[in-house]
Amino acid sequence: MSTDEIACTYSALILQDDDIAVTPEKISTILKAANVDVEPYWPGLFARCLEGVNVKQLITNVGAASVAPAASAAAPAGGDAGGKKEEKKEEKKEESEEEDDDMGFGLFD
Repeated sequence: MSTDEIACTYSALILQDDDIAVTPEKISTILKAANVDVEPYWPGLFARCLEGVNVKQLITNVGAASVAPAASAAAPAGGDAGGKKEEKKEEKKEESEEEDDDMGFGLFD
């Protein structure tokens, strides 16, 4: 992350913490008060990205989103259906190895 991005991120967090609407003007005001120079497009970009987003809820639920996909991946949806597919793949792999041996030569012959 660049210094500009970090400065705008902290400015947006300060505004959100004080329950002030995150706008490009407010972000610019905080940056000027902190004597931080950023490219002029950063405050507007951050304000548009955070428009309609509850930042406090986003911060408190950071880890919750990553847990759900892992749990669903651990338990197959079809129960034994996932196991049957794996068995078929293993059978095909074994057949292809046997076919290589039938050709009359091996890797270390």
